[in-house]
Amino acid sequence: MIDVLVAGGGPAGLAAAVHAALAGLEAVVVEPRATPVDKACGEGVMPGGVAALGALGVEVTGRELRGIRYVAGPTRAEAPFRGRGGLGIRRTTLHAALHRRAVSLGVRMVPGKVGEVRQSADTVTAAGMTARWLIAADGLHSPVRRGLGLELPGADRGRYGLRRHYLIEPWTDFVEVHWSADGEAYVTPVGDDLVGVAVLSSSRRGYEEHLAGFPALAARLQGPAATRVRGAGPFLQRVQRRVAGRVLLVGDAAGYQDALTGEGIALALATAGAAVRCVASGRPGEYERAWARLTRRHRLLTRALLAASRSPRTARLIVPAASRMPPVFAAAVHAMQ
Repeated sequence: MIDVLVAGGGPAGLAAAVHAALAGLEAVVVEPRATPVDKACGEGVMPGGVAALGALGVEVTGRELRGIRYVAGPTRAEAPFRGRGGLGIRRTTLHAALHRRAVSLGVRMVPGKVGEVRQSADTVTAAGMTARWLIAADGLHSPVRRGLGLELPGADRGRYGLRRHYLIEPWTDFVEVHWSADGEAYVTPVGDDLVGVAVLSSSRRGYEEHLAGFPALAARLQGPAATRVRGAGPFLQRVQRRVAGRVLLVGDAAGYQDALTGEGIALALATAGAAVRCVASGRPGEYERAWARLTRRHRLLTRALLAASRSPRTARLIVPAASRMPPVFAAAVHAMQ
């Protein structure tokens, strides 16, 4: 019998499969999309995520990131990472590296969708296969989560993100977050001649309309667009719990607040590892507490920044405040590492 069946072959699902294989468990990943999978993503991996990839034996290449910089007109605030740097990496490159590592460890990849999930006292059945455990890593709008009735009201509210790449030499080795009264633009160098720009906002508008709200940034992006616009959202996804019988939710499927802090990949890797450790030790109930502990700082910081950014009046104060209080800004950035 399969030990761990994974729904979803994105970074969280592949990380869960690698963790399972390293723990001596048989893992099977069910994913309908072809490799490599692309999606709207800021593509900045925080130092903790880089360390987690190394611990999994995943070899990735990208642009080293030195820290986080906030920008609002002429006002700037920046904080370098402590110790290890972050990494700007194309989502497709990251996915391919995780996929290679999983396959090298004997993880079986099955094309298709999970569909209905049925459980007994000792097994869970989905996609025509029976396993001891199912790890749901099927994304922001997780069908497994919805099918198990684990969603809470409020998932239809929130912000949206759009991302595009430009063929231009990066002008910074920081992740730049440009702030406006209506949202943010995240600039991440991901190659020697490639920059990703993601815009986040609660306003439903086209990418170019959002970018126009950052005239200084838009003026820099004179190179041709290298990719089409990809979108994601709404970000806010509220979840009753992350363990339902023999099913555990990881990554975005476990609940999501916002992409504002750029910790999505790092948290996906961390929660995937925690879920596998809990099922491998026969204590799945401990995963809920582990998830809360791993995501606590992220949730607190994200809520605080979102609360400040909701009002145009307070949103204008974020970067000046960070600029005037460098130790406070540095502490916030270090908390994201």
